[in-house]
Amino acid sequence: MASRKLLSSLLRTSVRRPISRSVLSNPRSPLPRPSPVGHLLARAANYASSASAAAPAASTPSAAKGAGPSGKITDEFTGAGAIGQVCQVIGAVVDVRFDEGLPPILTALEVLDNSIRLVLEVAQHLGENMVRTIAMDGTEGLVRGQRVLNTGSPITVPVGRATLGRIINVIGEPIDERGDIKTDHFLPIHREAPSFVDQATEQQILVTGIKVVDLLAPYQRGGKIGLFGGAGVGKTVLIMELINNVAKAHGGFSVFAGVGERTREGNDLYREMIESGVIKLGEKQVYSHEITVLVLLWFCFVLFGLFNVLVILCTCVRSMNEPPGARARVGLTGLTVAEHFRDAEGQDVLLFIDNIFRFTQANSEVSALLGRIPSAVGYQPTLATDLGGLQERITTTKKGSITSVQAIYVPADDLTDPAPATTFAHLDATTVLSRQISELGIYPAVDPLDSTSRMLSPHILGEEHYNTARGVQKVLQNYKNLQDIIAILGMDELSEDDKLTVARARKIQRFLSQPFHVAEVFTGAPGKYVELKESITSFQVSVIFKNDISSLLNNIWFLCALQGNNRRDAYTFFLGSQYFSAKVQNYNRSYADWSWKISSMAGGRDKCEDGGLDFWSG
Repeated sequence: MASRKLLSSLLRTSVRRPISRSVLSNPRSPLPRPSPVGHLLARAANYASSASAAAPAASTPSAAKGAGPSGKITDEFTGAGAIGQVCQVIGAVVDVRFDEGLPPILTALEVLDNSIRLVLEVAQHLGENMVRTIAMDGTEGLVRGQRVLNTGSPITVPVGRATLGRIINVIGEPIDERGDIKTDHFLPIHREAPSFVDQATEQQILVTGIKVVDLLAPYQRGGKIGLFGGAGVGKTVLIMELINNVAKAHGGFSVFAGVGERTREGNDLYREMIESGVIKLGEKQVYSHEITVLVLLWFCFVLFGLFNVLVILCTCVRSMNEPPGARARVGLTGLTVAEHFRDAEGQDVLLFIDNIFRFTQANSEVSALLGRIPSAVGYQPTLATDLGGLQERITTTKKGSITSVQAIYVPADDLTDPAPATTFAHLDATTVLSRQISELGIYPAVDPLDSTSRMLSPHILGEEHYNTARGVQKVLQNYKNLQDIIAILGMDELSEDDKLTVARARKIQRFLSQPFHVAEVFTGAPGKYVELKESITSFQVSVIFKNDISSLLNNIWFLCALQGNNRRDAYTFFLGSQYFSAKVQNYNRSYADWSWKISSMAGGRDKCEDGGLDFWSG
């Protein structure tokens, strides 16, 4: 009723308002037509301005630089230094209200007046100056009303050589009781992937020095490799050997990120490295060109060290009951460390992630805590986005490369599960460790038929490498097809050609074995690094000479492979034989060319002996 009276009063006044003097002084100008609506709006604006002038102005604190603890805003864009209050705590989800200085998404917040340092990461804006965060640690003891500091930046971790030999967790804290990490280099864990302009376009293989990998399933420099293997098949030993060979041959760094795995596995890996000599404790830190950094992130598990010069242990052990926020971010922490060595130091970095499925699982838990509607099989709707944000940062640039070897857990052996199916789309190669091969005593127990690689192409590897690899796979596949017949009827029921195929396949299978450097303390055999050209030449001869290796040569083949004597093996046996000359002519190869290749590979008529057995006497 009062508003109607005010509106009527304004209308009557606007209609009765006389013409202004400025209009009367200029008779040529047309007289303005009275507009009740226009005068109404003008009077309403004047009324509002007069009301606001009469009311006392609200006191707004002035922003002062560096006044974070007092609650003043230090940055108008990020709100760095602002103080908020905890409004709600539901497990790992904490809601925080800020009167001013609302933090952006992915900003790190730090709880004040807490017994331990608790870092929160902003995940959602709820409205009314309230944000929803995910805790990076346990929220036990957290209460409403506690103060929360806006750091104004994402979670940052120390990087560079100052972190060598130190233990840090997922938020970059040193936990080895050796003081702070003295470095000026910090990087946020959330970073953009390299642009297309910065990425390298050429495709190169990363030579690992392991015959079966380099020949049949080569790794791409800057690619992503899926490592499949159960317990006790040599997965840890293979990982340590890759770290050793990359450090020696390429001088690069190795980063091991254990995401969501058991504390026992991290402890076992650490102990095995100590026993094998990978980690040497109690020595003075020395830098050299053979430095390898081993970052072990088991949930929040970071292990740094110098390889073969000094491996200084850095360990942070946390169990599988850690909050999902820590498990979802620890992979990014390890990747950030690897990115610094790639971009700042131009290194070829080898990144191990165990297990990439736990990364997806942790993000699924975070998505459910944030109230998002789940998609297929209960996974988060942003499954492809979360995984792509990690995988796309693993690439080759013009400065260096990150080659990732990722252990993949397949739920219920279902390869169509959304988690492994999404991961497969990012992989460039797969290395499968077989328990059946390990039971034969052949290590590394890599299955040459199940392991695949996109690099196995004649346009990338060349015709010689490609044809040799396909020839070896063909022999092994034919042998696999005959295994059922052998198990039921026995070897006697096979034809002569099939018997020769079985003999050749078993020789190749044994020759794929190789002694590892990290297993010297267990086997007593010195480890061997096999060059790629040497592996190709070795298997070329094994494919050509189909029928001329006796049972004695079969045993010596295995013996030479175990001792790594690729320069002193059975091939020189054929140099003086008539069969060799005839076989070479059938393959359109000159005798002189093959003799030079085999002689240079064999390194002369050296002996391969074991227990008094002289190969040349046979």
